[in-house]
Amino acid sequence: MISPYAQTPYAVRCDWGPIGADEVGPGTAVVAVVDVLSFSTTLTVAADRGIEVFPYRWRDERAAAFAAEQNATLAVGRSEVGPAQPVSLSPSTIRAAHGVTRLVLPSPNGSTVARRLAETGATVIGVSLRNARAAAAWTARTLPSGAAVAVVPAGERWKIDDSLRPAIEDLWGAGAFLQGLLDEGLGGLSPEAELAVAAYRHVSPHLRDALYACASGIELAGYGYPEDVDIASEVDSSTVVPVLDGESFRPVPV
Repeated sequence: MISPYAQTPYAVRCDWGPIGADEVGPGTAVVAVVDVLSFSTTLTVAADRGIEVFPYRWRDERAAAFAAEQNATLAVGRSEVGPAQPVSLSPSTIRAAHGVTRLVLPSPNGSTVARRLAETGATVIGVSLRNARAAAAWTARTLPSGAAVAVVPAGERWKIDDSLRPAIEDLWGAGAFLQGLLDEGLGGLSPEAELAVAAYRHVSPHLRDALYACASGIELAGYGYPEDVDIASEVDSSTVVPVLDGESFRPVPV
């Protein structure tokens, strides 16, 4: 029996986090991972600079060993940034960094979803508000006839039990990408995908203010990283799509 959660009657599907990815990802040709604050925003900033990015699930000694194996710079926690370790998950550190060509980017949300989806055989792309339209155009151009697309807003984790916290900014990012697919002439959206489009349309006239007002934006600004929110709000400023190729995302200009 086909799972009712897989949204298989629809050409364009959408669901949350790692478990949602396991449901809607298999059988699709392209899967867009959306983690606006901050994995996929940081990923698109790195792609703009031509940096190859290795997603990784953990930020611990395993990540350090993996970075050494890949001859890559390891992104550390925001509070750990200093002269010896200048790059973190914060996109502003990517913009300020010099000499970084290969980057290991640990994230319990976006990176974890991307690595899980890569195992399904789908082409995985990184999508943020910065490159949503470019990613939609690339998808429409490369999608095989009759193939399906899945969008996975990564969400965040509750500290108390590590369960999924649906993060509204990721729903907006998913909706921006899905709106782009509609503009490119692709249809067949599931009700879950239509909800994401409706959420994006509602917030798009005042998106930057909404990012600052949502829980994740308040958290980041409160911790002293308002520039992360500003960069995340650069809607359609990027024309580069990070495409997962083996272990790493490589930048593809559109």
